[in-house]
Amino acid sequence: MPDPYLPDAPPRPEYPRPQFTRDAWLNLNGEWQFETDRSDSGLERGLTDRELTGRILVPFCPESELSGIAETDFLEAVWYRRTVTVPAEWADARVLLHFGAVDHDTTVWAGGQEVARHRGGFTPFTADLGDVAVPGEELTLVVRARDSRHTVQARGKQATWYANSHCHYTRTTGIWQTVWLEPVPRAVALRRPRITPDLATGSFLVELPLSANVAGHRVRATLSDADGTVVTAEGRADLDLCPRLVLTVPENRRRTWSPADPHLYDLALELVGPDGEVVDIARSYAGLRSVSVRGKELLLNGERVFQRLVLDQGYYPDGLMTAPTDAALLRDIELGIAAGFNGARLHQKVFEERYLYHADRLGYLVWGEFGDWGCETGVRDDNQRPDASYITQWLEALERDHSHPSIVGWCPLNETYQNLHDRITVLDDVTRGMFLATKQADPTRPVVDASGYAHRVPETDVYDSHCYEQDPVAFAKIMAGLAEDRPYVNTGPEGRTWSVPYRGQPYFCSEFGGIWWDPETVAAAGDDTSDSWGYGERPRTEEEFVERFRGLTGVLLGDPGMFGYCYTQLTDVFQERNGVYRFDRSEKADTAQLRAAQLRPAAYEETT
Repeated sequence: MPDPYLPDAPPRPEYPRPQFTRDAWLNLNGEWQFETDRSDSGLERGLTDRELTGRILVPFCPESELSGIAETDFLEAVWYRRTVTVPAEWADARVLLHFGAVDHDTTVWAGGQEVARHRGGFTPFTADLGDVAVPGEELTLVVRARDSRHTVQARGKQATWYANSHCHYTRTTGIWQTVWLEPVPRAVALRRPRITPDLATGSFLVELPLSANVAGHRVRATLSDADGTVVTAEGRADLDLCPRLVLTVPENRRRTWSPADPHLYDLALELVGPDGEVVDIARSYAGLRSVSVRGKELLLNGERVFQRLVLDQGYYPDGLMTAPTDAALLRDIELGIAAGFNGARLHQKVFEERYLYHADRLGYLVWGEFGDWGCETGVRDDNQRPDASYITQWLEALERDHSHPSIVGWCPLNETYQNLHDRITVLDDVTRGMFLATKQADPTRPVVDASGYAHRVPETDVYDSHCYEQDPVAFAKIMAGLAEDRPYVNTGPEGRTWSVPYRGQPYFCSEFGGIWWDPETVAAAGDDTSDSWGYGERPRTEEEFVERFRGLTGVLLGDPGMFGYCYTQLTDVFQERNGVYRFDRSEKADTAQLRAAQLRPAAYEETT
């Protein structure tokens, strides 16, 4: 019988994992039963076994308008329930239940049995439904998400007090990315591949983890472009739990990925049985490019490419952290490009993977970041205490996003502020742990140990700072020391040291600008920040805003030692009115003028 809670056209119908696709899948977005559980007593009250009292539109969180609930008060725990008919044609398969992201601590039951637990609001997880899912029969799914404001938790920009203020926004609780079912072969199946380009040899290393090893099986990878097959490689699948194949592209078919030419190769991945029959098949894609460090230079494909990045927080008026449509993800990248940016720092959030898919296609440079805010304590000199789950969640993000060519750098932490003294703190341990985890998981990309404030790892690949000085002349003086190896470094109150010394790494100003430009309220008396907030004194005219933007960006474009910058920010977000565009993505100033200001030649690119 048809599922009573799933409309004919579910929201966000596109395939959620674009770099590892299979033809068979079932989107579970749509209307689910829902109930809030403010005292987190639902398990004791039997919420796993009864119908729930409300309805919600998944994958939108209950705080969002698109969910149909728009409840912005604190939600200690929430519950979801729905039935699904497992397709009868999946009779010979093992059924997996995937969650794109659920905030924050999640337990999943299927057919009355617990099938998964997961901690972390930004990263995906999967439940193997085993014998619980019977093809052709109905299956009841129940999900509980806990989201306490009283614990150390990676929250990103979610406010821990009731109202939004300054740069903290409406919370997200529960499911906020696509939920879906997928059939895979029972005996052995492909798991998510890791695709690593090696531009020096013109090849790709394709790692193909398997669910098991079965005698007689082989793995095969086929790379192709618009002209057809480029190269095929295969190997045994019964010896190694993660077979590795090398695909070397012939010189006459090599085409590098870059913002100027974001070329992608198609990649078919196959698991072949003893009789030659394809047991499992998945599709992916790959971009051939390199990121390297040479002295103070950060290079793309061995060349200086000035990174004109914009801070993108990935919030939407109606969906909060969830884009209302896939087109909205694409639109944000297009808006950045229209304003003259060639990439983004994805700020305090692990973005939906389809954003990265569009960045790959459009040649948009991306720095991947974790939403680490949420571990602050009141203890002097030990005031930030991220726990072990920070490293766990970050490793999950690295695994998900490793193969995306648009990602050119990693940023596990942001603005961790703490005095540097003679005691090793929790922040020291976790900062180093996240840095080392990143380098182990992906040695091919540069890592900044913490963006902006507390650099705690001397060997960090990249060093940076945040500076919101609004006067271009004063800003230029602050930034002037880079040529003498005395770059601007963020310090604490009274000049207290937060960071280890600069050691000659590539350097950029990874947050600046943030101009408080709010045309609708610019004539209001005073500078009340409750409804409108940004950095510095508000410009009084659009011309003044554009001139300040041109002056600030010009300082960094004119510095031959600066490999890039990140301007705050792409859009307004609620009360934070310092975006290039409004929160609804409408134009706020003459975009053509902003583009012209940024596309002037950068001294870094002209220096040999």
